[in-house]
Amino acid sequence: MGSEVVAGPEYGRRVDLDPLPEPGRRELGSSGVVVGPISYGCWRLAGTGPGEAQAKIETALECGMDLVDTADIYGFGGPDTDFGDAESLLGRVLAASPGLRDRMVLATKGGIRPGVPYDQSDDHLTAACEASLRRLGVDHVDLYQVHRPDVLTHPADLAATLTGLVERGLTRLVGVSNQTPAQTRALQAHLDLELATTQPEWSALCLDPLVDGTFDLCAETGLTPLAWSPLAGGRLVGPDPDERAARVGAVLDELAAARGVDRAAVALAWAMAHPVAPVVIIGTQQVERIRSLAAAVDVRLDRSEWYRVLVASRGEPLP
Repeated sequence: MGSEVVAGPEYGRRVDLDPLPEPGRRELGSSGVVVGPISYGCWRLAGTGPGEAQAKIETALECGMDLVDTADIYGFGGPDTDFGDAESLLGRVLAASPGLRDRMVLATKGGIRPGVPYDQSDDHLTAACEASLRRLGVDHVDLYQVHRPDVLTHPADLAATLTGLVERGLTRLVGVSNQTPAQTRALQAHLDLELATTQPEWSALCLDPLVDGTFDLCAETGLTPLAWSPLAGGRLVGPDPDERAARVGAVLDELAAARGVDRAAVALAWAMAHPVAPVVIIGTQQVERIRSLAAAVDVRLDRSEWYRVLVASRGEPLP
């Protein structure tokens, strides 16, 4: 597509207009398990009826969002909720339509214990995984992730627990969530099997994986990042009084207008474009919104556009 000279504060540098690579399907680590670049997350699924939940899951699968991500803590916290509500609801969906299980890569998480708050001792984490399977009505999940780090469990002990879950056939793959690169390395050092995924927060308003070493570790080891809150908890999809969010939103709107899509599609495309190939997890509860967000896979940014969003988020030029 060539290049053009840009005037102004960038001092007339030439800008590469060739688009970044298409956001194709992603392998989870080196497992051979391949999923779409957008995943459907069940954080907000609890509280709806099974019919509504089934419609959302079916729509996500139809749109290529074949990684379905949940956790035992999802849905817990309200006055009328029980621990495991989101898993139980998804289990009812799978029981009503068993064929859906074969169309998805099913992932869940454990290790949060209300009132403690974290417990990854062998007894608790093993029991948590078993309870998740009962609620989901399945004999195994495809990916089991440690939800948040329990610093009172030695990584060697956690590695032994995760190995046991794989050896018993309760999960095909294991991963981590919300762990630092150093914590992930320490765990991997004691594991004979490879971690497949790491699940950080990542969006145009949360740049931590770029600077804390998470994406560098993914590039080094082949870990696949599963990005939660890629729309910054909704702050990137509408007006936000925060100056930083407004600044990023203005750039997203400009890029979106040029493509005839909304800013959410551009925000997801931006998050997917990093070369470690993040899988972005969406959690909308609107069926039509699931379909519209799927359009993000057709949005391709060039390097100049990608860096414009980054600079807007940083609030200062790159060095």
